[in-house]
Amino acid sequence: MQKVLRLDLVSHGMTEAMRKARFPVDEPLTEAGRRAVSATGRLQASRVLTAPERRTVETAALMGLMGEEDDRLRDLDAGAWRGGELMSVPKEDLYLWLTDPAYRGHGGESVVDVIERTGEWMADIAVEGEPTIAITHPAVVRAALLITLDAPAKSFWRIDVPPVCVTRLHYRGEWTLHFRP
Repeated sequence: MQKVLRLDLVSHGMTEAMRKARFPVDEPLTEAGRRAVSATGRLQASRVLTAPERRTVETAALMGLMGEEDDRLRDLDAGAWRGGELMSVPKEDLYLWLTDPAYRGHGGESVVDVIERTGEWMADIAVEGEPTIAITHPAVVRAALLITLDAPAKSFWRIDVPPVCVTRLHYRGEWTLHFRP
């Protein structure tokens, strides 16, 4: 019987961009975000990885985790929309972005790009076989769930990933979603 590999995906704490419905830039957590992260239970694994952005590195530090940065865990690149408010995007472009997973009209990454990047990263994690905690972004957690559930890319925006949420996946030949008590 193959050993079960555990992967805990942690979405970073609250930021101003999340609070104000803006496309994120490299920003710190809000005070409320820092308090929420500090109140979370401790996780343990032999390896901790973080996305390179300040909000993920800060989340890991507040959780008492020292992590190695992995660029594949970075947030979805919103291109020209970065730093702007969601409602400032023309309705037609916003509609395309939310309904067409291959849309790149903003000059950044598409949802499909994030899913492919996350899938390559998960394949490497499976091969390496080391229990891992990854502090990352809601977009990467969504992508990992779509991969795990073999769900279509168009389902990406149907998954709500709140700040400081822990999503546990197991790997034993295939990824499975594991709900913790």
